[in-house]
Amino acid sequence: MKEGSPMTVESRIFSVAEYVQPSEGEPIRSVVLETRDSIIVVWHVHPGQEIAAHIHPHGQDTWTVLSGMADYFQGNGIVRALREGEIAVARPGQVHGARNTGTEPFVFVSVVASANAGFVLAER
Repeated sequence: MKEGSPMTVESRIFSVAEYVQPSEGEPIRSVVLETRDSIIVVWHVHPGQEIAAHIHPHGQDTWTVLSGMADYFQGNGIVRALREGEIAVARPGQVHGARNTGTEPFVFVSVVASANAGFVLAER
């Protein structure tokens, strides 16, 4: 790059607060960034709301919980509490989903890699 020329820098830092979208209907999948390598999404799930159990046949889904708690569905009827400060990893083909069982919003960041991971509803 030539000295003194303007440099365009793509943002690499994102504010979660700008992507949180509370909804009285279904929780909103708020896309932060999508590339061929991954999709980064912020979720806000009110108490009683649910992210349906599903799988990504061709990709991993990693959830980092920022606040709240939920029952995390792992398939075959297995449910585990997932809380603020925890990370849940669903490898390709592993069932995952959640229901907010707490009294405050369940907010998490999901990173699905690769972006063509697919999406199929599944049994809890």
